[in-house]
Amino acid sequence: MPTSLHTTPYLIAQTFHALSDPIRIGVVELLRHRELCVCDLCNALGISQSKLSFHLKILKQTNLVVNRQEGRWIYYSLNLCQFQILEQYLQDIRIDSPVVPITSWCN
Repeated sequence: MPTSLHTTPYLIAQTFHALSDPIRIGVVELLRHRELCVCDLCNALGISQSKLSFHLKILKQTNLVVNRQEGRWIYYSLNLCQFQILEQYLQDIRIDSPVVPITSWCN
């Protein structure tokens, strides 16, 4: 059973799709530590602003990142609530599954 209205199969699929790209995973990894502006993200990832904007748009559409504007700068941070929804979804699968996992697969 879904944990909230935000965990419909379509939204869960879209969120996992957003996490299926190495650049977007890189963005998430950088934002785990602190809020960053676009220029810092571009420098750290070694990509152009237009390429980063494409990936940030996908992350924003799935509510994985949020942004705020300060003057001319836009700062991005993780939306931990959305990650908690994913975490709960995966936990529900693990807890509610009648299938016992093969130990070698979990190591």
